[in-house]
Amino acid sequence: MDMTNKEYGEYVNGKSKPSPILKNLIWAFVIGGLICTVGQGLLNLYKKAGLTAEDAGSAVSMTLIFAAALLTGLGLFDKLAKRAGAGTLVPITGFANAMVSPALEFKSEGFITGTGAKLFTVAGPVLVFGISASILYGILLVLFFRG
Repeated sequence: MDMTNKEYGEYVNGKSKPSPILKNLIWAFVIGGLICTVGQGLLNLYKKAGLTAEDAGSAVSMTLIFAAALLTGLGLFDKLAKRAGAGTLVPITGFANAMVSPALEFKSEGFITGTGAKLFTVAGPVLVFGISASILYGILLVLFFRG
């Protein structure tokens, strides 16, 4: 059967269920807000424990990354993300989930060639772009904004 792109789009739209956009937006907002509220609570807790603001911020990031990685490993993060959508992907927890998921998927291939190699499927491009951009910005800063 030969179909044009327009015909195929109409066919797919006819077969797919409509997405409850308002409900999805509310869930994403609530869950994303809860994650950020937990982060703020942790920040306050770490500051009360005597950490400086910078150290407390680092501790919050590490705690949220650990929690997201642990929940991903236990299979709970995907259940939460299915309900909350982008609410779990926007905060730092989404990056932790994106790092751990491919590693878990390929654990049967071994620790080095499976988990170790796939762990950097997402992180590799992010690190390359981040390092390259920081070098470029540094060069531009030195060339044009010497003070």
